[in-house]
Amino acid sequence: MKIRINDDFDLKKIIDSGQCFRPAEIERGTFRFIIGENILTITELGKSVYDVDCTTDDWERVWAKYFDFDTTYKTIRLEMVDFAATKPYKDFLLHALEFGAGIRILRQDPFETLISFIISQRKNIPAIRSSIEKICQRFGRRVGDVYLFPRFEDMKDVTEKDLEGLGLAYRKDYILDALVNVSDGFLESLEELSDTELIERLKTIRGVGDKVAKCVALFAYHRINRVPVDVWIKRALEEDFGGENVFDAFGSYGGLLQQYVFYYKRSMS
Repeated sequence: MKIRINDDFDLKKIIDSGQCFRPAEIERGTFRFIIGENILTITELGKSVYDVDCTTDDWERVWAKYFDFDTTYKTIRLEMVDFAATKPYKDFLLHALEFGAGIRILRQDPFETLISFIISQRKNIPAIRSSIEKICQRFGRRVGDVYLFPRFEDMKDVTEKDLEGLGLAYRKDYILDALVNVSDGFLESLEELSDTELIERLKTIRGVGDKVAKCVALFAYHRINRVPVDVWIKRALEEDFGGENVFDAFGSYGGLLQQYVFYYKRSMS
C-alpha cells in the first residue's frame, strides 16, 4: 500500500534519535518497526510517498498512532524557529532544528520502554540494542525472522539465572524489581496520573531515576513536555545555551525540542 505523508517524517532520523532501539534500516531506504505483535516494513519511494506492508485499517489503527500523525510536527518546529530567533544561542538552535527535521516522538509500548531504558543506563546504543535483542530471542515469540519484545506475562516468572548471558550486569536486579512492580496493572494505572505523579511512581522502581523515568514518560506515555537530561543535553545546556534551560524557556513540547538538540549535539560531536 502506498501512502503520502505531508509532514516532517524522516525514518533514519527517527531510529537514530535515541528514543527507540528495535526499529532498523533493513536495507537502504527500507525500515522495519515493531510494536506489540505488529510488524511494519516501510520503504521510502521519494516525494513524501512511502510503501507500507500493512492494510489501511492497520495503518490507521496501529501505525498512524505510533508515528503520532495526530500532531503536525512541522508547525511545532517552525514555532521553535521563531522562538530561537530571539535568543543569543539562536545559531546553534536553528542548526539543531534544521538538522533534526523529520524526527517524531513515537508512541511506544510502556513495558518495552521501561525495560529498554533500564537497560540503557551506562551503555552505548549498540550495546543496548544487543541486550534487548537477546531478551527478545530468549523470552519473546518468533514471527518469521523477527522476535517480538516479550510481554510482561512472558517474563513475570523469570529469575536472575534466566537473565544471565544477556549483557545486563547489575541491571538484572533492576529488571527483576521492575517485574514485581509492574504486576497488577501498574503501567496501565499510570495513564491517568499527572506528569509529576507519573514520574514519581516510576521512580519507585529500583534503578529508575529521573532520566529513565522521564524517558518512559516521554516515549511511552507521550508526556511531550518532559525532558530527559543525559550527558549530551547537559553538555548542550552548558556549552551552547549558556546555562539557560532552553526547554523550560520554550515551554510546551520541551521533550520534542530535547530530541532535536540531543540528535544534533551527539551527531556533531
